[in-house]
Amino acid sequence: MFQWHIPQDRTRTLQGDALSDMDIQEIFARNLRKLRHAKRLSREELAHRAELDRTYISALERSVYATSIDVVDNLARALGVEAADLLKRPSPQGDKKKGRSLTSS
Repeated sequence: MFQWHIPQDRTRTLQGDALSDMDIQEIFARNLRKLRHAKRLSREELAHRAELDRTYISALERSVYATSIDVVDNLARALGVEAADLLKRPSPQGDKKKGRSLTSS
């Protein structure tokens, strides 16, 4: 029977690992979705404001596609935030929502 070997230096919390192992595309997708929800915008409305297709917004939020820096800037403007806010790595403390961890959402 196969057993997974986890190196000793990988003994951080699951939540910490999930955040530190996220690539920039996943970070962008997560921040895009969170900011869109915070602004109470539908994908359709955000797409309209950013002059993009609704299905493209959906794909970006699911990390299906990588995107250009120009699109990041257009989305940031449509959300009323800085482009850097869409690329900012979340802190472990900021990811707890109603007592749930990252893995339960």
